[in-house]
Amino acid sequence: MPQRNEGEGSRSAARDYNKRTRAFVRTGRARKAAKQAQAAMDTNEGTQMREAEIQGKAQARGEDPQLYKKGKPGRDPKPDPDLE
Repeated sequence: MPQRNEGEGSRSAARDYNKRTRAFVRTGRARKAAKQAQAAMDTNEGTQMREAEIQGKAQARGEDPQLYKKGKPGRDPKPDPDLE
């Protein structure tokens, strides 16, 4: 039977994710993983994770300057003559 395209917000994928997440939590591995993650935050790894988070958030702000020739957000990009 062919699968039906549900588009964005797939209900069947959400149900599957929720079911697997509940199963994972019931195993007790979630609590163990959370404790390991908390312990990692007090090490060099935690410092690296916080720095990566800051870097990721800094890059996520505003428009991607690579979209524009002059890197000025809010302006329509000039057509690339090589693509025409």
